[in-house]
Amino acid sequence: MSVHNEANIEDIAKTVIMPGDPLRAKYIAYEFLTDVKLINSVRNMFGYTGYYKGSKITVFASGMGMPSMGIYCYELYKFYNVENIIRIGSCGAYSENLNLFDTLLVDKSYTEGNFALSLEGANCHIAEASEDLNSVIMNEAKSVFGEHIYNSENIVSDNNAKKLVRCNVICNECFDYYVKDIDEMIARFPKDLNLIGCEMESFALFYTAKYLNKKASCLLTVVDSHYKNQEISSEDREKSLNDMVILALESGIKFN
Repeated sequence: MSVHNEANIEDIAKTVIMPGDPLRAKYIAYEFLTDVKLINSVRNMFGYTGYYKGSKITVFASGMGMPSMGIYCYELYKFYNVENIIRIGSCGAYSENLNLFDTLLVDKSYTEGNFALSLEGANCHIAEASEDLNSVIMNEAKSVFGEHIYNSENIVSDNNAKKLVRCNVICNECFDYYVKDIDEMIARFPKDLNLIGCEMESFALFYTAKYLNKKASCLLTVVDSHYKNQEISSEDREKSLNDMVILALESGIKFN
């Protein structure tokens, strides 16, 4: 056990699917897994272990923001012998070619924050996903998204088909809806990174994985857009992200 996790080491699989919302973790566990066991309820940060297509896998919530993600991914990697974490979450779109329910596979996460400085005194603001994990996810994505797979430079806006886009994102310390001037914030981003989505956890996950010599990846589903009048309800955020969930599970069992 660790400070924030009551599970036993043998309760947790080597690969963890990590949504932010504890209720999303519960939904995924009981909707997609068999022989499900609740392994953690400390602070209501639910964790479940079960089987997907016969392979043991854990679904464990991270909470919101880099500090919360930093706690839970660190403890899973360090104290529970977890090797791979695939974050699944929601994001806002900073590209006019992205639509609701499009899925992003993150290559690089940029933050203006100081997570790396706090953790080990490093002046680092860009962290990368595991190429091994991302390659497996890209291979599995063909069965979910067909030919609708792009990178940030060649996105085609197709309102009739959900798509996967491999890209870079901003990992923000503030929920962007509450930022005083979001356009001014976007103007500060390094232009060469072409940041097309915004979320709040991926940098902490990627940086911690590298710090502990582990692997991490991040899938995000678009739930609102800076450029379009599009957003979905909190209930839809919990239950209507199944393409991303299935892609994460199909990819995760490849490492068992």
